[in-house]
This record gives sequence, structure tokens and C-alpha cells, in this order.
Amino acid sequence: MKKDLMEILACPVCKGGLELRADVEDGDEVVAGTLVCGACNESYPIEDTIPNLLPPELRRELG
Repeated sequence: MKKDLMEILACPVCKGGLELRADVEDGDEVVAGTLVCGACNESYPIEDTIPNLLPPELRRELG
């Protein structure tokens, strides 16, 4: 995920702002990490540069 996407991303549950917690980076690309909502405290994984912004109940059903 490109770091500049943070300007347009919002929590799919409450539309709150997301905080980026990068575990693995490659330049301006986040390879692995987490997006955390400051408003509702939900978290969304980033794996292989792809943020999974499905609502938590859908992620649990598919996981």
C-alpha cells in the first residue's frame, strides 16, 4: 500500500481516521502492517501491500 493513500482512507465501520502501523516497508510502500481506527478501535491488516478494509464481521466469515 502506498503511504500517500492514507489521505483518502477511512474506517469502513465508522468513517473515522485511520492510523498506519507499518511492520515492513519498501520505500514509500507498506508491505505489511495494520491500519487502526482511532474512533472505534477496529484494526485492518495490510498483507503483501494490500490493505484488507472489509468490515470485521466479513473478515471473520471469510477467514
